[in-house]
Amino acid sequence: MNVVPNNIDDIVQADKAHVWHHLTQHKPFETSDPRVMIEGKGCRVWDANGKEHLDAVSGGVWTVNVGYGRERIAKAIYDQVMKIPFFGNVVGNIPGAQFAERLQEKMPGLSRIYYCSTGTEANEKAFKMVRQIAHKKYGGKKHKILYRDRDYHGTSITCLSAGGQPERNAQYGPYTPGFVEVPHCLEYRAQVETENYGEWAADQIEQVILREGPDTVGALCLEPVTAGGGVIVPPEGYWPRVAEICKKYDVLLHIDEVVCGVGRTGTWFGYQHYGIQPDFVTMAKGVASGYAAIACMVTTEEVFEMFKDDASDPLNYFRDISTFGGCAAGPAAALENMAIIEEEELLDNTTAMGARLIANLNELQNKHRAIGDVRGKGLFCGAELVMDRTSKEPAPEKMVQAVVAACGAQGVIIGATNRSLPGMNNTLCFSPPLISTADDIDQITNAVDVALTEVFG
Repeated sequence: MNVVPNNIDDIVQADKAHVWHHLTQHKPFETSDPRVMIEGKGCRVWDANGKEHLDAVSGGVWTVNVGYGRERIAKAIYDQVMKIPFFGNVVGNIPGAQFAERLQEKMPGLSRIYYCSTGTEANEKAFKMVRQIAHKKYGGKKHKILYRDRDYHGTSITCLSAGGQPERNAQYGPYTPGFVEVPHCLEYRAQVETENYGEWAADQIEQVILREGPDTVGALCLEPVTAGGGVIVPPEGYWPRVAEICKKYDVLLHIDEVVCGVGRTGTWFGYQHYGIQPDFVTMAKGVASGYAAIACMVTTEEVFEMFKDDASDPLNYFRDISTFGGCAAGPAAALENMAIIEEEELLDNTTAMGARLIANLNELQNKHRAIGDVRGKGLFCGAELVMDRTSKEPAPEKMVQAVVAACGAQGVIIGATNRSLPGMNNTLCFSPPLISTADDIDQITNAVDVALTEVFG
């Protein structure tokens, strides 16, 4: 595929000279060039050297769910922005109303959608609502927000305050007070030996609530499946017990679906695997598959009503704004994205291809002793690498990144936990587009097979 423009050298040098890339140490660019992606089609992307890559991470950060080159989404964006691109969301727009209606149909029990631009923003909105509810109903006391070790909820100072990844947080404190950590629920790294680990892990949340004082805890914020903290699928019994605890202590349940939402796990939302009813759901990445910036904070009618129960109070409503929550391109793209997932039955494909990915990784585990654990749900899977299966000594991050690099050399882009968990950045991450075929899945795991042999022997 001849996609490289004639002036690509100038473009790469402009990038090198002026662009500050995300999550990147730029020192190596003094002697080498940054990677520049210039085109994508389906599950594949091409870089500035014309090299083809199978993208097994959906745009690097779990985003391009329906794949690249979707002309109908681009056309929907064009048509909308030519009509009206933007108006502050103090007023409505047509695709915003239409997508809100379609979205709530997928989320029984949730009815109100607040638009913004990023997952961080969406989580901030929910945190602010919890704090405001604390002032409105509890004299400001029930303001604490619990979060889980190894979970991640965004990059602002307050979202980092709710982040369970110490290396992401290092050097950015002091943090917003009132955020309290609860233990992780990774059974492979279980804190205790017990028959019902899922229930035990959930019960640790109750212990934190009791320690802090139930009258001070307003919300619990969790990912349905932990993403960047190691692709952790909560064990059986965990989620029902979590929901029971939240109800018992009048704690609002906030599910962060920024990664898992809009099909990634084989259901519209990750929490829907577990039969629970959240009070807040936040989403971003897959909402429009990266074709436009859009995030949503979705909540119940009960929460919504709390902010209009006394219109005579000038401070009673939710006094918040997100500038680009008024960009009409986002919901226009999201409508087409949702239609593609439905028409192409991508939830079913995600379930089928996810099962194939897990099966292939399990075969690799039988072959390579470096794989200590395989876990995942849908097209959202992880393989934890170890030096020794008996001791479960984590593989060093340098070796894990060497596996990623060896896959990249074969034209397959995979991910891994990195610079997040001290001594535990040892999980390979796989999140290919929901359109992936059996051949795509096999190409991914074949590359991992070769890479593990190269790095671990």
